[in-house]
Amino acid sequence: MRLALPHALVLAAGICGLSILAGCSSFPKNANNFDGSKPAMAPPKGKCHASASQAGDSYVVFGHRYHVLDSAIGYDERGIASWYGPNFHGKLTSSGIPYNMYAMTAASKVLPLCTWVKVSNLESGKSAIVQVTDRGPFVRNRIIDLSYSAAKALGVVHNGTALVEVQAIANPSDTVPKNITQVSKTYPAKHLHHRAKLYVQVAAFTQHANAEKMRARLILTQIGRIHISRKEVHHKTFYRVLIGPYRTVDKIDALTDKLDHIGFHDTDVVIK
Repeated sequence: MRLALPHALVLAAGICGLSILAGCSSFPKNANNFDGSKPAMAPPKGKCHASASQAGDSYVVFGHRYHVLDSAIGYDERGIASWYGPNFHGKLTSSGIPYNMYAMTAASKVLPLCTWVKVSNLESGKSAIVQVTDRGPFVRNRIIDLSYSAAKALGVVHNGTALVEVQAIANPSDTVPKNITQVSKTYPAKHLHHRAKLYVQVAAFTQHANAEKMRARLILTQIGRIHISRKEVHHKTFYRVLIGPYRTVDKIDALTDKLDHIGFHDTDVVIK
């Protein structure tokens, strides 16, 4: 199934992705905290309808098809977060209601709409609970777009991006789960560090020999330092071909642009 996206927002996605739709229900007042000592939450306005989550569906943006996960259970990903502010405030989102920059919401390409996630800044340790209420970001190397309030809570506003861990902590729902703040405590960020190293993963293979072949091919391009990293995923061994390390998001973005130019299009960001 192809999901309908408002034309104005698809155009905006060419710059920095879809804006974020307003959040749901009221949060407890004592849950508001922006100093990083506990997950930050703020009272969003509007209502997200879980029936519109489109789990298992797919949609197309700029010729690329994205597939929504059947379930948010077990989702735990690290990557780069970005945020949206005044330029998108009040504009319609893919769900058809206005984006509220002051609501604690976010956009994801793959999570079912109305899913509740905990986002942790891997460098500062700050965390925030947000509801996924829109599709995006459709910019390379980004895994989540935060509303202004969520970005402020996580310390993302000044730099524009941050290294984060996104953990699904509650399934899609129209209202805030009553025990959401307690549940969030059972999801500590697993990889907090102040000097994270960034790599670009060009490919991953189950056979080491294939990874070595890819490494040899990349060496000829003189594009950077190339490594093979072993990783266990669901009791299966993968050999990842990585380029790096780098310290900044700008350098990672520049590297993926170079890789794209020479024919390596399907890359991922790895944080160590």
